[in-house]
Amino acid sequence: MSKKKKDAAVKGQPEEAAAEETAAEQPEQTDEAQEKITALEADAAAQKEKYMRLAAEYDNYRKRTANEKLALYDDATAKAVKELLPVADSVRMALENLKDADPEILKGIELISNQLDKSFEKLKVEAYGKVGEDFDPNLHNAIGMVDNEELGSGKLAAVFQTGYKIGDKIIRHAMVQVTN
Repeated sequence: MSKKKKDAAVKGQPEEAAAEETAAEQPEQTDEAQEKITALEADAAAQKEKYMRLAAEYDNYRKRTANEKLALYDDATAKAVKELLPVADSVRMALENLKDADPEILKGIELISNQLDKSFEKLKVEAYGKVGEDFDPNLHNAIGMVDNEELGSGKLAAVFQTGYKIGDKIIRHAMVQVTN
């Protein structure tokens, strides 16, 4: 016999009355339990939402710092390459102007030019600005215009200084002459 039934029997109440009291208390207990469950579920959902937001924020932070590192690397590479561009220009001018020179000298200058090109390639530096390409004011610095029926309008007629870039970052604009 349960304690309530014993208490009811001792007080002189029949067992049925004690059972009714117990039955009346059970819905109250289940209502309280249900409220606790609902509150705990709401708390768990709030914690899960908080965790998901924190995970997304961390993922965004990780991506942002990775992009910043890449940009920093590209900026440092661009600064170093910018200092080497006059050397590259001099080597190219020497190749163009020494066509009648001793073949051994010409071969040496070509080797230097090839080494510079390979170094730029390893650093992901691209040269641009060749005769016949379309003129793009974002990439090219037009210093003159000329009529040229063969090339058509808006094309590069002459390149005075080659342009260089790393990805989308311009290291130096190409100095060009554009067709009308």
